[in-house]
Amino acid sequence: MVKGAMYAGITGFLQWKDNDMLTGNEAAMALHERLQGFMQKYIYSNETVFWEQLNSAPDRWQAVPIVEELKAEARSQGLWNLFLPDPEYGAGLTNLEYAPLCELMGRVYWAPEVFNCSAPDTGNMETLVLFADDAQKEEWLLPLLAGRIRSCFAMTEPDVASSDATNIAIEIRRDGGDYVVNGRKWWSSGLGDPRCSLLILMGKTSPDNPDRHRQQSMILVPRDTPGITVNRMLPVFGFDDAPHGHGEVTFESVRVPVGNILLGEGRGFEIAQARLGPGRIHHCMRLIGQAEVALEKMCRRVMQRETFGTSLAQQTVTQERIANARIMIDQARLLVLDAAAKMDTAGNKAARREIAMIKVAVPVMACQVIDWAIQAHGAAGVANDYGLAYAYARARAIRIADGPDEVHRNQIARLELRQYRE
Repeated sequence: MVKGAMYAGITGFLQWKDNDMLTGNEAAMALHERLQGFMQKYIYSNETVFWEQLNSAPDRWQAVPIVEELKAEARSQGLWNLFLPDPEYGAGLTNLEYAPLCELMGRVYWAPEVFNCSAPDTGNMETLVLFADDAQKEEWLLPLLAGRIRSCFAMTEPDVASSDATNIAIEIRRDGGDYVVNGRKWWSSGLGDPRCSLLILMGKTSPDNPDRHRQQSMILVPRDTPGITVNRMLPVFGFDDAPHGHGEVTFESVRVPVGNILLGEGRGFEIAQARLGPGRIHHCMRLIGQAEVALEKMCRRVMQRETFGTSLAQQTVTQERIANARIMIDQARLLVLDAAAKMDTAGNKAARREIAMIKVAVPVMACQVIDWAIQAHGAAGVANDYGLAYAYARARAIRIADGPDEVHRNQIARLELRQYRE
């Protein structure tokens, strides 16, 4: 690992010694070392292969061969389902222990899938572990854990402000032994993948319930259920994210068994809150990995380019940006590790302020660092040759995904003010 990607510790968990990471958990340290070796041997060397296979395929909405090949290798090495804290299903790591691994995988956009650690499957598997009954786990969780299928999370809607989850309006109506789903969703990530077999959908089962937080439910919808129509795949700043993708989808009289409801009617908001906490920290750690890569690319570029008789690296404006990038990345990482430690020790609800803080701070940091890297590359930075335009598009989208900055800032402020009222 590049020295800049190392980090100092939180409560004695991580520390520096001879440029190596030490941890109180030898199993987590061993996993980090093995993952780092796998990235060096199999991932970085195949980045060009991935894009060549994706872009030369007759149908870009198919599994990329190199990813499928490396999945088998990763699983054989025990680098599989690393995100799940329950040792029955995953590696048994805490959020704090998993965070460095998540950052490492995040350095390459498609790498998390190789280890069965990519969104939205991670959040969906966590949801099923926590809230599914035995039959639901047998049908859906086990195939997801094995990587035989993929999944989609259908929450956001085009007709309401979905940043307020109580606005979710798609209808889930009980009809005898079934629920019938009617309405529209969009930004349903993962829907473009032909292996997507399951949608976890949030909608309203009890619109007249006086408690706005008990109106919603989550239901498991098989992808091949009649009445599901994918209207289009939505681009992110012109990138389609194939073969994963983000779909706009219509549900017309989509009928699923009553047994597909998760946890029970009126529990959807509760499930959503539990699901999004770990997901947000995963997004942030992956973005830190992307920011590290952008800084590395910027440093290499400015040492190779000359303008007006001197290298870009000698320009004080360049040096200032490099210094600020290092400061911002390390600040963001420590903030995330602090949130992870609080989630582990006090629970996700108690850490909601820290989770909101990283969800604001990290994407903003990543956008700025990647933007500086683009500027250092000049015209080449806005093309696809260096991967920076795509990295920026993804980082900018995360400022909206899983709750926009404004919502998280409002929550942080309310929690800060509460202590003075009390």
